[in-house]
Amino acid sequence: MSTAQAERIIIQENTIESAILNREVKVDFYYPAGTDLRQGISLLLINDGQDLVTMHFEEILDELYQEQAIEPLLCVGIHCSTDRKNEYGTATVLDYKGRGARAALFTRFVFEELLPFIRSSLEVTSFKEKSYAGFSLGGLCALDIVWNHPSEFRKAGVFSGSLWWRNRDQDDPDFNEDTDRIMHKMVREGQYAPWLKFFFEVGTLDETADRNNNGIIDAIDDTLALMDELEKKGYDRETDICFLELTEGKHDVTTWGKAFPEFLRWGYNAENV
Repeated sequence: MSTAQAERIIIQENTIESAILNREVKVDFYYPAGTDLRQGISLLLINDGQDLVTMHFEEILDELYQEQAIEPLLCVGIHCSTDRKNEYGTATVLDYKGRGARAALFTRFVFEELLPFIRSSLEVTSFKEKSYAGFSLGGLCALDIVWNHPSEFRKAGVFSGSLWWRNRDQDDPDFNEDTDRIMHKMVREGQYAPWLKFFFEVGTLDETADRNNNGIIDAIDDTLALMDELEKKGYDRETDICFLELTEGKHDVTTWGKAFPEFLRWGYNAENV
């Protein structure tokens, strides 16, 4: 473990020897200096923690705290594995290529090893609330975990989410995007948890694919379709769901770094504390 401080942000780098995943997992803590973490702080887990390092996440947080824009928050960046496409799928359903085979193990890691490690390392017995965010496939994974464990979480943040994740090849003549997208079906068949809230970001240059030829790239199409499913389930488009479409935004860390402050302002506005 190593600890550094960037202006008003403490950065603590950790390594968890995961028996469940059979590998070392790098985990970074970010929290404001001088904060008593035992006084009901909120927890935000973030997949692809290595991308937070690239986007200088501590500077994003520092600026928001200087503005007094967000409440004190413990952010935990979970670095991905070399087997990312298997760990970051949907835990109960493989995609059409069999990817996501270790997603159930990753979910176990979060609950059985990561959360206990956070609590013991920082001597935090409970959190004000817990939320989960991620980028691309890591965003799909975060949403999958939140949706299937609603009693544990309050919010999901999905940046350029891999919501195309499907159980049938789109070139299969029987492919039907209304029934074969895994996360959409999961929401459609799941239970409404009224406290959950959802943030989605997509860039207009996230990709160029348009499989149904409707003039809208798949990344936006898949996200809007999932929002429709959430609305049908009972979530309010105005109060429970936030959609950020970034003009010229790409499927990259630079874009996600621009979007992340908007997610934090939306989810942890200091005026609501």
